[in-house]
Amino acid sequence: MADLVVTGGTVVTATRSVVADVAITDGRIRAVRREVARRGAETIDANGLLVLPGSVDVHTHTRLPTKQQPDRFFTDSVAAAFGGTTTFLAFNNPGTGISEAGSRSLLAGLREFKERTKAESAVDFGLSAVLSGEQKNPLGELPRLIRAGVPTFKAFMVYDFRLSDAQLFAAMQASARYGGMLEIHCENATIVDALVAGEIRARHTACRYHALSRPSYAEAEATQRAVALARAAGASIYIVHLSCADALAAVVAGKRAGVSVRAETCPQYLALTDRLYEEASEAEVIKRVISPPLRSTEDGAALWAGLASGALDVVASDHVPDRVAVEKRIPAPRFDRISNGAPGIETLLTVLYSEGFAKGRLSLERMVDLLATTPARLFGLRTKGAIEVGRDADLVLFDPAARRVLHQDDLHHTSDFTPYEGLDVAGAVRTVLVRGKPVIRDGEFVGKRGSGVFIERSLQDG
Repeated sequence: MADLVVTGGTVVTATRSVVADVAITDGRIRAVRREVARRGAETIDANGLLVLPGSVDVHTHTRLPTKQQPDRFFTDSVAAAFGGTTTFLAFNNPGTGISEAGSRSLLAGLREFKERTKAESAVDFGLSAVLSGEQKNPLGELPRLIRAGVPTFKAFMVYDFRLSDAQLFAAMQASARYGGMLEIHCENATIVDALVAGEIRARHTACRYHALSRPSYAEAEATQRAVALARAAGASIYIVHLSCADALAAVVAGKRAGVSVRAETCPQYLALTDRLYEEASEAEVIKRVISPPLRSTEDGAALWAGLASGALDVVASDHVPDRVAVEKRIPAPRFDRISNGAPGIETLLTVLYSEGFAKGRLSLERMVDLLATTPARLFGLRTKGAIEVGRDADLVLFDPAARRVLHQDDLHHTSDFTPYEGLDVAGAVRTVLVRGKPVIRDGEFVGKRGSGVFIERSLQDG
């Protein structure tokens, strides 16, 4: 007998949409069919609504609680729920994870992350670790990290903590050997560093020079190099926040050559363009200082085509809960000293639905695949990402008839701005269930701090 039945909604999966009831028992989906027995069960009326699997946001920089900001991890998990995300993966910062010996360590970082997030989140979550050139023995720790339920980890080709090509190659070999997947931030450090230095010598310090010093060809070259390294290593790689047509072409070429390469893009590259750097004030441009930066209209069109064709695999937020009042600051510092991130954990589904499905660029089924089914599969979240018997009852009741304008004052994240301020959007999240328990109900938070659980993952079958 079901505990809860979601009735009469249009259930959307990666392959079909059908009007059906969803029966839930002990937090798992028990049945999905036209009508199910409701005797003794609580019911939620979903007539006129879409019933979607909860989004799985595999790219966030949700920050750990501190004494000064004890609520920030919890608050962003609530924002995730308001946006229809029921599971997110967070990266731990490269500077975290100091071992007892005083050196930086992957395993110490995992312990710290779990300790500081225990009983904090309103939705389910996990960790993707960061491999840093500052860590003492990251590759030696990879097997134990993977066995501990963290089979995905990120490396950077830029910044002071980047890995060299030789270190990247070794990391790919190790991840292939032990059943992991390396995520890569692709930008050519030599090009970026030279262009940044040149702008500073020319006394070009305004916010918009951040974008001018990080051109699309620097991203494309690094993406092509990462694909070549993965081909030689026989490894699976995942390109994060791909933003331009030329980088996408490198991924497509790699896939055609048989390389196990997947790639994500983010809503900011689909809904916003680099015109904002020219047309907006410094106070507005600083809100869009992100890496990679916003790209051209033509790049955005190429990304939409890549999402529709399958060349791109996932859409994730790259949520960074920066604040203009703290991390970015006005008056703006020199462009290379500005924290380069923006919030997005709450707007992920909304922007993709509005800019994708509502404008005829994506089907509902493809949207679900990009936001839930494929990220859950690629990142080892076996009970997430689909409305199927036996899966967790992570459900989003979404109103396709709603219309609204995005404003910071209406959002719930820890940032003090949204890069989508003033964007007209279609659709709205009404109710969200995590493992069968309401977290959002009729637009109100009804969940509990700590009800979300840390998920140990594996990319291996079984």
